[in-house]
Amino acid sequence: MPFITTRDGAEIFYKDWGSGQPVVFSHGWPLNADAWDSQLKAVADAGFRAIAHDRRGHGRSTQTWTGNDMDTYADDLAQLVTALDLHDAVHVGHSTGGGEVARYIGRHGTFRVAKAVLLGAVPPLMLKTEANPEGLPIDAFDGIRAGVLADRSQFYKDLATPFYGFNRPGARVSQGVIDEFWLLSMQAGLKPAYDCIKQFSETDFTDDLAKFDIPTLVAHGDDDQIVPIVASAYRTAKLVKDATLKVYPGAPHGLYGDHSAEFSRDLVAFIKG
Repeated sequence: MPFITTRDGAEIFYKDWGSGQPVVFSHGWPLNADAWDSQLKAVADAGFRAIAHDRRGHGRSTQTWTGNDMDTYADDLAQLVTALDLHDAVHVGHSTGGGEVARYIGRHGTFRVAKAVLLGAVPPLMLKTEANPEGLPIDAFDGIRAGVLADRSQFYKDLATPFYGFNRPGARVSQGVIDEFWLLSMQAGLKPAYDCIKQFSETDFTDDLAKFDIPTLVAHGDDDQIVPIVASAYRTAKLVKDATLKVYPGAPHGLYGDHSAEFSRDLVAFIKG
């Protein structure tokens, strides 16, 4: 399997499909690159090179004890981009992966970046503060930490329900999707998964977003129960200079089925546009 080795010795797994202009995907917590398979295939089928990596501590990458922080995630992404000598790349990030993309641009600029896509992404800040009154209280994230420590297997099974909106009236529940979410989540190491909670919840990406100088698609479901749209996409779209906001009515945090297919079409159109 393909890996790169980072400066601190962590091995980062990546998949590399197709050829053409590179489209680089950063996944959400606590999943891995396989969560992007539908979009990877759609992008590669459309004539682009689709690349997705497992964040350190997740999936097939090294389960690191240290370095499980947003700056290091961004630096790992930069090392992957450099190792593969990618230019004019389109960076796509979902949830925590959207934070990773934002911090990557904030730390490393857009020299190698053509466009960005933030899907259900955590920027600018998830945590409720005086300056961010529409964020979520720290108790919500303390609850996630407690659930992961106490019984992460059951916690991930339970989390899949609101993640995909399966708790909404009339929702078409897919046991297969729930099982896949659990399977990918259990591949994340306990320590890296625990550390990452603080990173996606308390990191302020406002300064990073100010450094975006490339066309950016901000896409979000308006029934997202994990990353509420009011404190995320609506604010991000105002902070990024060249942003296009796409709201998916009734869509949850994790896209599947028709929602996933619609996003794939929008993604390919944005890359080509």
